[in-house]
Amino acid sequence: MLIQNVLVGPEVKKLEKTIDANFLSDSTFVGRASGRSMEDVGIFDGDVLIIDRAKIVKNYDIIVACLNGQFVCKVADLKNNLLLSASSDHSPVKLTKFDQYNIEGVVTQSIRMHRANLTLG
Repeated sequence: MLIQNVLVGPEVKKLEKTIDANFLSDSTFVGRASGRSMEDVGIFDGDVLIIDRAKIVKNYDIIVACLNGQFVCKVADLKNNLLLSASSDHSPVKLTKFDQYNIEGVVTQSIRMHRANLTLG
């Protein structure tokens, strides 16, 4: 079972005002990682993700996608039509014609939050 592991929306959007403008462009948005499935690539629970919609997705890029109504951060295995977690504790997700799937963008950076940020709730 795949559950949402990226938070986006109004609460996270407020965070854009606290991030250096050099990290952001017209094609970027921010999300917040939730869970432990991407720790082996250095994305930890609570990290802020900079996601670029203008980037062309390449095989094994880290992406944020909307899968069946849930935002997920995964590794894109384009050749095998899979979404991979960076942890062996989570099985790959095989995309089928029955899935509602849309890539939202490529994760270009992640920011570790060492101190709680009240903006994020």
